[in-house]
Amino acid sequence: MKNCLSIPFSVFARKSLIIISVLHLSFSTLYGQGFDKQLAKANKSYDAFAYIDARAIYLDVAQKGYSSRLLYQKLADSFYFTADLDKSVEWYEKLLNDYKDEVDPEYLFRYAQSLKSVERYEEADEIMNSFYELTGNDKRANLFINKKNYLDFIEMQSGKYDLFKLNINSKNSEYAPSFNHKNQIVFASSRGKDSRDSKMHGWTKTPFLDLFASTIDEDQITLKEPEKLKGKINTKFHESSTTFSKDGKTVYFSRNNYTNNKLGTSKKGVVLLKIYSATLKEGKWTDIKELPFSSDNYSVSHPALSPNGKKLYFASDMPGTFGQSDLYVVDILGNGKFGKPQNLGEKINTEGRETFPYVSNSGRLYFSSDGHVGLGGLDIFVAVPSAESDTDFNGAFNVGKPVNSSKDDFTFVLNEETKIGYFASNRRGGKGNDDIYSFRQTEELITSCKQYIQGIISDKETNESLPGSEIMLFDDSGNLIEQTTTNSLGQYTFDIECESQYSLKISKDGYIPRDISMASDDTFEFTNEISVPLDPEKKSDLLLTSVEVNIGDDLSKILQLEPIYFSLDDSEISPEAEVELQKVISAMNMYPDLKIEVRSHTDSRSSFWYNKKLSVKRMRATVKYIVEEGEIYWRRIRGKAYGERRLINKCEDDVPCTEEEHQENRRSEFIVRK
Repeated sequence: MKNCLSIPFSVFARKSLIIISVLHLSFSTLYGQGFDKQLAKANKSYDAFAYIDARAIYLDVAQKGYSSRLLYQKLADSFYFTADLDKSVEWYEKLLNDYKDEVDPEYLFRYAQSLKSVERYEEADEIMNSFYELTGNDKRANLFINKKNYLDFIEMQSGKYDLFKLNINSKNSEYAPSFNHKNQIVFASSRGKDSRDSKMHGWTKTPFLDLFASTIDEDQITLKEPEKLKGKINTKFHESSTTFSKDGKTVYFSRNNYTNNKLGTSKKGVVLLKIYSATLKEGKWTDIKELPFSSDNYSVSHPALSPNGKKLYFASDMPGTFGQSDLYVVDILGNGKFGKPQNLGEKINTEGRETFPYVSNSGRLYFSSDGHVGLGGLDIFVAVPSAESDTDFNGAFNVGKPVNSSKDDFTFVLNEETKIGYFASNRRGGKGNDDIYSFRQTEELITSCKQYIQGIISDKETNESLPGSEIMLFDDSGNLIEQTTTNSLGQYTFDIECESQYSLKISKDGYIPRDISMASDDTFEFTNEISVPLDPEKKSDLLLTSVEVNIGDDLSKILQLEPIYFSLDDSEISPEAEVELQKVISAMNMYPDLKIEVRSHTDSRSSFWYNKKLSVKRMRATVKYIVEEGEIYWRRIRGKAYGERRLINKCEDDVPCTEEEHQENRRSEFIVRK
């Protein structure tokens, strides 16, 4: 194959850094403190068995092999709403395995959230897909499948620079500005050459690039007449992309594979790109050396030094690259030695081109990319280093217009003290192919995406706000991030990250807790309005937790027992009633001093004396079950039969009632006694 040279660096920016179309390189608890107070109060009253842990009792019943849909729901919810999501997994799993067709879709969502807490993400996603199929218009389900875009952000980021055209641009290409130690800009240019230059004639019709320096005028905008760098740094091939040491004695630069006056090629006969170093001696650049991690078979180019001069950033398509070209960093060990190049990772690199890095004095990484979302061609992006590492960055942010355009924008540098910088672009209105522009930064860039959650917690029935409501914010793995209480107007607010999954758990004494899931999108500074009405708490809605018990209280309410109904004219204990009676047995086993009185009732149908006799049978059947099945000492339990004397609704003799209304009166109560 005929040897071929890499095309001019300016064209690298526009043509995916493809060399003669042969080289595919060159150059992204819901209860909280209230629950703790309850436990503290429970400890003080322990000797008087003033508190009974209903959840422990339900667990005991379930572990004995008894099951029901409501039992599993309450058990799972008791963990879920107290932020023990990992412990809720087992019970939601049982619930959905045994009663899948009987449960509300809301339990699918809670199960998915719980699965994430134990890092079972694939299963959680499957459950969320099912949740979406069942709910359709549920916002949480829709957010789960939504995609993001950055166009609104680019508009928000725009207008933070004033741009100026420079007097140094020619009809050819100028680009890749960098600062040196002499208050100069060093840049690449093919100025003074044209397509009739014999060194280029016959294939690209573009002159070779050399390195020039131009002194910055007092206004920091105007540049003086450029001069070519002296010494052996410029050759008959391309040089570009310089970066200088603090003392100005060392420069790293890009060049075609031309070492010791010999042109090197890849196995395919292509001249690739390498990084070289040079030393300044008596005003001239000498001692040109190829860096050891360069190669004949892949390109490394566009070097940029870290602020302390100990690391070198560059672009390459070396093995391990994600896309067409990636950004890398390598440690400078001294004495001409370097560490192993490290890819900057997926937050910076994409399947496209990431190239032309520059690191400011604050450690911010500026680079060009067509893989991250931009306005067209190469756009310039900024990434802020994380607190953990100066080579780990928190994501890339488009610097906006007017620096970025629909054309290629690249080789950005900035003096953070003066806020003056330079970059190159092939946008319309320039003098040549690529031109260098200067700019003054007028506002700080947005370099982190923030959003907010705010809303009002209110009573669903009265619409009155609920001050003092507790709200907990969890991440998508179930980790508690922050918690707060509503102010006097029932208002709350949280600061959150963009493009993240969250869940809110809201509670207020006397109200049924709620959980809300939301996903923030990529809209910067957006406020998510999430106001939540709470239902007043009813008997069947109480959460499983520690509850105060006094003499005369009905254990049915404390343990949230489902009514133990009897069929008409019947006193047999049904399978459903067994589950509820096992809860009573468990409570009496856990609290040996607990004594109860079983009170049995009937409806008003049949005669008064018949109902009295029937209630006696039901009372005895209930007491017998507790004593025999639970092995409870018989003196701890006694019974009373009331027949139809204590109806709980209007269904007296001759009053028309439905069967369901009559059944409400056929009940048993479990009253705490001395």
